[in-house]
Amino acid sequence: MKNGEQKIQTIPDELPILPVRDAVIFPNAVIPLTVGRESSVKLINDVQQGDGMLVVLTQRDKRVDSPGPIDLYDIGTVSVVHRVMKTPEGNLFVIIMGVSRTRVQEFIQFDPYLRARITVLADEKEDETSVDFQALRRTVISQFERIIKLSPQLPDDLQTIVINIEDTGRLADYIATNLPNLSIVSKQFVLEEISVRKRLEFLNTELAKELEVLELRTKIQSQVQEEVGKSQREYFLREQLRAIQRELGEADDTQREMDELRKKIEAAGMTEEAKKEADRELGRLGRMSPAAAEYTVSRTYLDWLVTLPWNVLTTERVDIARARQVLDRDHYDLEKVKERILEYLAVLELRPLGKAPILCFVGPPGVGKTSLGRSVAEAMGRRFIRISLGGMRDEAEIRGHRRTYIGALPGQIIQNIRRAASRDPVFMLDEIDKLGADFRGDPASALLEVLDPEQNNTFRDHYLDVAFDLSRVFFITTANVLDTVPSALRDRMEIIELPGYTEEEKVQIARSYLVPRGRENSGLQPDQIEFQDEALHRIVRHYTRETGVRNLERQLTSICRKHARRMLEGKDPKLVVTPDVVTELLGAPKFSLEEEVEERAKRAGVVIGLAWTPVGGDILFVEANIAKGGRHLTVTGQVGDVMQESTKAALTWVRSYAIELGLDSDFYKDIDVHVHVPAGSIPKDGPSAGVTMVTALVSALTNTPIRPKLAMTGEITLSGHVLNEKNVVEDIQPELLKEIKIHYVRTIEEVLNLAFPRRVLRAVSDKEPIQQVI
Repeated sequence: MKNGEQKIQTIPDELPILPVRDAVIFPNAVIPLTVGRESSVKLINDVQQGDGMLVVLTQRDKRVDSPGPIDLYDIGTVSVVHRVMKTPEGNLFVIIMGVSRTRVQEFIQFDPYLRARITVLADEKEDETSVDFQALRRTVISQFERIIKLSPQLPDDLQTIVINIEDTGRLADYIATNLPNLSIVSKQFVLEEISVRKRLEFLNTELAKELEVLELRTKIQSQVQEEVGKSQREYFLREQLRAIQRELGEADDTQREMDELRKKIEAAGMTEEAKKEADRELGRLGRMSPAAAEYTVSRTYLDWLVTLPWNVLTTERVDIARARQVLDRDHYDLEKVKERILEYLAVLELRPLGKAPILCFVGPPGVGKTSLGRSVAEAMGRRFIRISLGGMRDEAEIRGHRRTYIGALPGQIIQNIRRAASRDPVFMLDEIDKLGADFRGDPASALLEVLDPEQNNTFRDHYLDVAFDLSRVFFITTANVLDTVPSALRDRMEIIELPGYTEEEKVQIARSYLVPRGRENSGLQPDQIEFQDEALHRIVRHYTRETGVRNLERQLTSICRKHARRMLEGKDPKLVVTPDVVTELLGAPKFSLEEEVEERAKRAGVVIGLAWTPVGGDILFVEANIAKGGRHLTVTGQVGDVMQESTKAALTWVRSYAIELGLDSDFYKDIDVHVHVPAGSIPKDGPSAGVTMVTALVSALTNTPIRPKLAMTGEITLSGHVLNEKNVVEDIQPELLKEIKIHYVRTIEEVLNLAFPRRVLRAVSDKEPIQQVI
């Protein structure tokens, strides 16, 4: 250390300061620097005139252009300028050698460059002969040698230099200088640490991190090279195999696959546009390597093209009589629907190339819309396919995804046409009123082309990107309501309404269809269970309240299951289901509508109205109550705006006819009127409750109950009918007309005279008549 101590003793107490960016100079290290700042250039020129000694300090922030004392670290390195060269840009290229660590005590000059009073720092003395110190030293050297072998940035001769450095402090500085990816902050930490042991411990940790990164990098590169080498080897072997097969006159698997696809394209009967696209894609496929990622995409596309039924049609001859037989066998009544289907079949027989209609079956749940589609397909001798549109929100479900997307496929229309294996199936689009829409598109808009006979002969799926003819497909859609179906889509379809079933129709359906099916599903034989008509009527009337027959089928199947259990328990193997047996097996009646109607209508102010709902018709109770107050009307029961306006119109009519009703002309000034429509959790709206509101108000004000078992509907308006005799005769079954008596009225006077047991309204000859229906 005598040479080092001699060197330290020759260092002046005051030296100029050279700030540097992104560099830390260690003692005994030779570093090239590019000097460009005006103050730094002057500093270099000045020290060249003397002993060439200066202090190098690292900037805390490299973005500062004119650093001051606070921008520099306090500890740096006393260095000597060995060589200076000028660059063409006017900068100086300087070779500097570090001499010793130093600490700045005080800055004594700031212009034209920094100058400071310094103190030289020496390494702390360590017992380098101890076992743990030697182990630490060897570990650091060993890790650095492994890094030299793995890092492409470090030359191999560094290993020889490291082994020959005897001074441990100098060894640590040398490793810190040459360690790649060691940050400026970490290098500054090593420079400021005068304890050699702590310097080695810190470097040991940093070397371990760097070694782990390099080993992982080497592993990744090895895997990549292995995969690339494997792919190249397979490619060369495959090419050699092809060359050998060509010499032997044999075709390889890929060539056989190309030939097979070419034959399928010729036999598929594609349109000219589709065949041209298929040939182009086949040529592209032949130029690809089977190992290429695009090969599978192209092959899948060709498979879709060659497997579609481009010219496959059902060849069975239409038999009108058989079609009628199938429809009657599977469905009770529904005469309008059956007639329309048979009309189409007749036209198809006379004009086979005609366009198929687009039918829309609208009706409440459980009336047989979906099963009717299957029967239509069987009657026509065609394949039946069905997709549910309920909750569908992505346009690509209809049109497909473009082939640029990973995993792209055609839409549901093309997919199901391929499953049907013919170009003219019966295609049911179920629940079209429940389509959704979001950022992925609007499926309803995509269906506009599908369901338009003038456009669907050139339907273009995004995946296929060629036209496909859908004009021979018999599309049938189903919906519960039409309100949510866009008008443009609704305009493309022929609407066929399927009304709810009456009690007698439900009994007939149960006898002919539901009982045999429930018996079969329960494993019973026809002679093991029998339903009486009275029992069926009881189930329909007191255990179900629906327009369809789904819940009715559940109740019948429940009885069959219960009897199956009784049989296995050793009880009577034969069961005749009577009304009493129904009560025994299904429990107490769930619905007693007649008793409820009769009981509630005994009270003054309660009137029964008729209502339409998406799941069928229903009755509606309207209750009016009078209390002391002052000219205030309250309407409750989640009533819509239109129905509230009807209530106000009804009250206005009652006030205008107060004298004729036997009331004071100013009766309203001292009372409050409250009109309530029960079942408050269900929204209600519409104008047809007008006559019901008037009758309820008159009943409450005159304290007169209405006649029992009377219901009404109609809007209190000066023109127009809500319902007329033509609608009644056409839409209501004859057996129902035998059991009810319908009155057609034109004025409120007629309504009130029919509604109450006694006359409550004197003749109104001077009032303009109001047309109404009850």
